[in-house]
Amino acid sequence: MKSLGNIRPTYIKRVAIALVETHPNEFTDDFEHNKKKVSELSDVRSVMMRNRIAGYVTRYRQRREA
Repeated sequence: MKSLGNIRPTYIKRVAIALVETHPNEFTDDFEHNKKKVSELSDVRSVMMRNRIAGYVTRYRQRREA
């Protein structure tokens, strides 16, 4: 049986896609690198929110390049 995947709030998707589109060369397929970049480029204070946004950025980049 195929996994349905994660359901993410619209806020996380909106912020992640906006960051990727405004800074296309800053993000990679590496989650650890993306965590640092999300901290630098956004004003997200919560570590959990930063990680969720970075995770979505990583998945988004992997899907766009595939």
